[in-house]
Amino acid sequence: MAQSQGWVRRYFKAFCKGFFVAVPVAVTFLDRVACVARVEGASMQPSLNPGGSQSSDVVLLNHWKVRNFEVQRGDIVSLVSPKNPEQKIIKRVIALEGDIVKTMGHKNRYVKVPRGHIWVEGDHHGHSFDSNSFGPVSLGLLHAHATHILWPPKRWQKLESVLPPERLLVQSEEDCL
Repeated sequence: MAQSQGWVRRYFKAFCKGFFVAVPVAVTFLDRVACVARVEGASMQPSLNPGGSQSSDVVLLNHWKVRNFEVQRGDIVSLVSPKNPEQKIIKRVIALEGDIVKTMGHKNRYVKVPRGHIWVEGDHHGHSFDSNSFGPVSLGLLHAHATHILWPPKRWQKLESVLPPERLLVQSEEDCL
């Protein structure tokens, strides 16, 4: 009996040591390196959730990749909603600071993206709450870069950083006139 109590005590002690090491490591990894998230809604169709409300894609979000605010046109990113800080949204980067973008429903037909900002849009125009609604987004609101679809298994793939052909940038300010 005493032997079994000693074994249980050693096991419990080893478990606690492992637990108190593993939890901070796991939390740090999920907060600073990568995590997974379920994408809801139609704003990124057909790239994400092509089946509509019947399915939700689960994506890998890479925090590490945006730690220095290095994003490219065409990247799909997760960011804190400029209108609701409690909510994260997922959109495609259309323009970077200094770019001139032809808007789709914004109050101004053309917008020059200010320093420290990006222009983001959902792939499903007309069904997306994006920069056309709230304007350029501060890079400080970036949360992560979506790199892969992990679920459902039949949709497992790397997400490509491509600009939709209809969203090419305005080349110069003269093109706006």
